[in-house]
Amino acid sequence: MSVTTETTYSSASQAMPIGTPRHHIIIFAVLLGLLLIAPFLLYPVFIMKILCFALFASALNLLLGFGGLLSFGHAAFFGSASYVTAHAAKVWGLTPEVSILLGTGSAAILGLLIGALAIRRQGIYFAMVTLAFAQMVFFFALQAPFTGGEDGIQAVPRGNLFGVLSLADDRTLYFVVLAIVFGGLLAIYRIIHSPFGQVLKAIRDNEPRSISLGYKVNRYKLAVFVMSAALAGLAGSTKSLVFQLASLTDVYWTMSGEVVLMTLLGGMGTIFGPFVGAAVIVTMQNYFASFGAWVTILQGTIFVISVLLFREGIVGVLSKWIKKPL
Repeated sequence: MSVTTETTYSSASQAMPIGTPRHHIIIFAVLLGLLLIAPFLLYPVFIMKILCFALFASALNLLLGFGGLLSFGHAAFFGSASYVTAHAAKVWGLTPEVSILLGTGSAAILGLLIGALAIRRQGIYFAMVTLAFAQMVFFFALQAPFTGGEDGIQAVPRGNLFGVLSLADDRTLYFVVLAIVFGGLLAIYRIIHSPFGQVLKAIRDNEPRSISLGYKVNRYKLAVFVMSAALAGLAGSTKSLVFQLASLTDVYWTMSGEVVLMTLLGGMGTIFGPFVGAAVIVTMQNYFASFGAWVTILQGTIFVISVLLFREGIVGVLSKWIKKPL
């Protein structure tokens, strides 16, 4: 390995160590502890919604914060997986775990197809290509006979997990959703702190230099795009079982905008930022619902204030204060 390559790895390792820092273990443990008692204090469905969108935002953050690729079309993966899971559970009568796997797999395949074309462009052109494909998925969901059109797929049965555990009870489903989402977050954490993640960070920071070092940049971009799409699909699949519904809202372009907002608000390129951002946005939507269309204005106002005062996001600023990466 050349001196330049060693220097690149050294700087990347200093910015984000491959090991598991003690403070990250503590944060994960505290977060898990809070989430375990949360359904006994708050409405379980509300918390499950936060969890699903936290995983969705974390999936986008993997692509945007660590891969340097801004996607305006991630709703395509979230929504398509939601439809596939809902259809598999309701029409085909499959068990929830198989339905979720099918939804996640379909999102990964769609991510492979879209990503193979999108990564040929950079910057705003990449974002526009993903948006264009997402709009195609939206119109397909609107026109296809098996998606329910504007009504979507309603009354999706939650079924029995592995044919044994009934998910009809909200609290039972909550702990299943918690296991799925927490597993997804840990998977993202492992990806970020692996050698693959270090190369992603190098590509994000200086793509020409990464190419000169011999890395197949497009392969790394496509790989992280597919991973991000699959995790977004996992979030969408889980959400369809929680609300027993797959609708056009899941694939509409505003969903892509919301998840970008969650990521930036919480802290792009941080571990726990998307979780915080999702919690803030979903809480606003839930408790400010009575304001109607004013909710959007409130979201925009908070976003502008956050950009002006917290340019690194909520968690990014906290990370600076305590001098440790979060």
